[in-house]
Amino acid sequence: MINTYRATEAVAMADTFSIGRDFKLLSIRIHLSAVGTAGNLTCALNSIAGSAYDFNIITADMTLVEDFVWTPDGELLFAAGDELDFAWANASSRTYGLEVKYEIL
Repeated sequence: MINTYRATEAVAMADTFSIGRDFKLLSIRIHLSAVGTAGNLTCALNSIAGSAYDFNIITADMTLVEDFVWTPDGELLFAAGDELDFAWANASSRTYGLEVKYEIL
């Protein structure tokens, strides 16, 4: 079953996705109310296994982007307790809609 996590704001993005179960990441989608301004969107793993296993999944320049879609090249599996941390400065206070599509394993 495909599940969806959603978050929306019109301030700097600082969202954490964590469900406390093993999961497979299917896609990340972001829609902005108007094209973005300078600044990188990041999505990073905060691993339950410790900081030695943390890594950056996405770095995307949001300048002139209104719709952002990312899907992994292959299976991207995560353990219970892993967190995905999203950040973007959103200097022009665009309203964003963040959707994370995932399957519980």
